[in-house]
Amino acid sequence: MTARPRLASAVLLSLALAAVAATAPPLVPEAAAAASAEAKPIDLNAAASDDLEAIPGIGKSLATRIVQFREKNGAFKSVDDLLKVQGIGEKSLEKLRPYVTVSKGK
Repeated sequence: MTARPRLASAVLLSLALAAVAATAPPLVPEAAAAASAEAKPIDLNAAASDDLEAIPGIGKSLATRIVQFREKNGAFKSVDDLLKVQGIGEKSLEKLRPYVTVSKGK
């Protein structure tokens, strides 16, 4: 006899959760929200290490390697030059591409 009230409560709870889920806004990770709010890509030739760390997928050590590469080898000619930086491969480059740009001439 106690099974029916439990079942009714479970069904009611399920319906309530479904209604809330249907009306709730989608969850957006903070990094994606920040990236969409700041649509302007970061210039690899002007960015400081801290600027690069703001890009999803770039931590402190990778940001440092990017800056050191630029200081040693000169300005990046294209975003594809990131492949020359240790720790960046094809997959990483494709993830970073929307967030970076290279200034022309300087």
